[in-house]
Amino acid sequence: MTKFNKFYQQIATNRLSHWLTTLPAQLSHWQSNNLHGEFKHWQKTLDALPLASNAQVDLVNSVTVGKEEDFNAGEHKRLESLLKKLKPWRKGPYHIHGLHIDTEWRSDFKWDRLAEHISDLSDRYVLDIGCGSGYHLWRMRGAKAKFVVGIDPTQLFLMQFNAIQHFIQDDSVNLLPLGVEDLPELKAFDTVFAMGVLYHRRSPIDFLYQLKSQLVKGGELVLETLIVEGDENTVLVPGERYAKMRNVWFLPSSQAMCAWLERCGFTNIRVVNTDITALEEQRKTDWIDTESLSDFLDPNDSSKTIEGYPAPQRAIFIANS
Repeated sequence: MTKFNKFYQQIATNRLSHWLTTLPAQLSHWQSNNLHGEFKHWQKTLDALPLASNAQVDLVNSVTVGKEEDFNAGEHKRLESLLKKLKPWRKGPYHIHGLHIDTEWRSDFKWDRLAEHISDLSDRYVLDIGCGSGYHLWRMRGAKAKFVVGIDPTQLFLMQFNAIQHFIQDDSVNLLPLGVEDLPELKAFDTVFAMGVLYHRRSPIDFLYQLKSQLVKGGELVLETLIVEGDENTVLVPGERYAKMRNVWFLPSSQAMCAWLERCGFTNIRVVNTDITALEEQRKTDWIDTESLSDFLDPNDSSKTIEGYPAPQRAIFIANS
């Protein structure tokens, strides 16, 4: 499939070459059978995006491309109109030639919480599972990762990533429209990130084994998930919805999460951050047109979700394979 040819060419000469035995057929099948009804419209939006030559890119402190003066007033208006056709923008923020894409999540807050705790990403092969539109992929590259791959089956996120890639143009950062269940046992990545995914999986233990099978021996897992208070036997299994989300299955305590990781054969397990999700980190903006965290909490008691469960609390775990 033409769209991914450059990616195939790259991995043919690096440690991911064995992925070529399955990946092209998977993505060809995806293109032929699973395209979203809006996909062609999204592609037309991408094709219409303007481009400024020689724009400066900052991936170290933010995800910023160019300056406001790179485009005239008319081009700015067109840029904003086109990118808003790709709403809702969940993860970010992005700064594109002076345009601030004020995403629902301040994903930079999460990056700031974890960056000091992870191993140096210099020259590493990195995988981000459930990467959304790819904000953290760019920050990983800014941290000098050698080759960054994100996977997320949501097609709008792929188009949003492609929109940002249009401006940054870095072939060492890629997003593939796959779920974790689509990955073979690659055993090729130095670092695997899985942030905000585990609680969406019906079998968290199987998921942990899937993560482990992507890592080189001794590689590092960075996992962030919703947790609850309790001991190593405490796990919340919510009803039909948690914070209005339908697909939430298991919320362990930190101790239970560590026990799961140990059971799956991970070592050097530690909890490096625990944080209550704040209204400043997840909120409504002009870039989403949907509900956000304030709508998911009990209006009379912000320590509870609208369903009466403990409000979202997240922890970051780091372990080695």
